[in-house]
Amino acid sequence: MDVEGKKAIVFGGTSGIGLATAKQLAALGAEVIAISREPEKSGDLSAGISLKKCDVRDGDALSKLFQECAPFDILVSTATGGSRAFGPFLEMDMDGYKASFDKLWGYANVVRYGAEHMSEQGSIVIVSGAPARKCNPGQVALSSVGGAVEAFVRAVAPEIAPRRLNVMSPGQIDTPMMPLEGDARKAMFEQSTKGNAIPRAGSADEAAMAILFLIQNDFVTGTTVDVDGGWLLS
Repeated sequence: MDVEGKKAIVFGGTSGIGLATAKQLAALGAEVIAISREPEKSGDLSAGISLKKCDVRDGDALSKLFQECAPFDILVSTATGGSRAFGPFLEMDMDGYKASFDKLWGYANVVRYGAEHMSEQGSIVIVSGAPARKCNPGQVALSSVGGAVEAFVRAVAPEIAPRRLNVMSPGQIDTPMMPLEGDARKAMFEQSTKGNAIPRAGSADEAAMAILFLIQNDFVTGTTVDVDGGWLLS
C-alpha cells in the first residue's frame, strides 16, 4: 500500500505509539484523523492530522464516527480501553481483572464497526503486548488480554479479507503511559529490560515503524509482529 493520499483513522493517536504512528503516516502523505477520548490532552499534532473525540468502548459513538469519516483505507487502534490490573492472580480484584478486557472489547468494536466502511484493500492494525506469550510476575491480566487480542486477529482476518488485519506486539516502550519520571523511570526501564537481547526500552517511533510495515505490506495478514528488544528470547 502506498499511503500517500490515503485516509487513516488512528485511535489513541494523540500520545505514545498512536501519536508516533499518526505522525509517520502524515509524513508519508496520508490524511490522518487522530481519535482520543481525551483530545484536550493530545500531544503535538503534525500538519495533516485532524482530531476527533470518541471512546472505543462506546459502540454507538464509534458507528457514528465511522459513518462520518467513511470511506477510509487505514485503521489503527493503540487505545488501551481503560484500566489494567496487576499483581498475583490469587490476590487480584476480579472486577479489575474483568476491566482489563476493555482493551479487547475496544478493539472488537473498532474492527466490527469500522471494517465495513473501509476500502476493500484496506489495512487494520491493533496492538497487543509481549506478555501475551511471555508472562512476567504480576502480568496475568496483561497476558490474558494480549493472548485474546492475538487470537481475535487470527480468527477475524480470514472473515474480512481482502481487507487485512494484523497486530503489533510491543515490549517495554518508553511512552507517557509510564507514570514514573527522572531517575525512578530510568531505573525501572533498566531493571525491566536488563535480560533482553537489546537491554533498553524501545521508542514510540520504533513501535510505530512496525505498524507502518503492517499497513504497507500487502502480503501480511492475520499475524503478529514483535517489537520487544528480545523480550521473548530472554
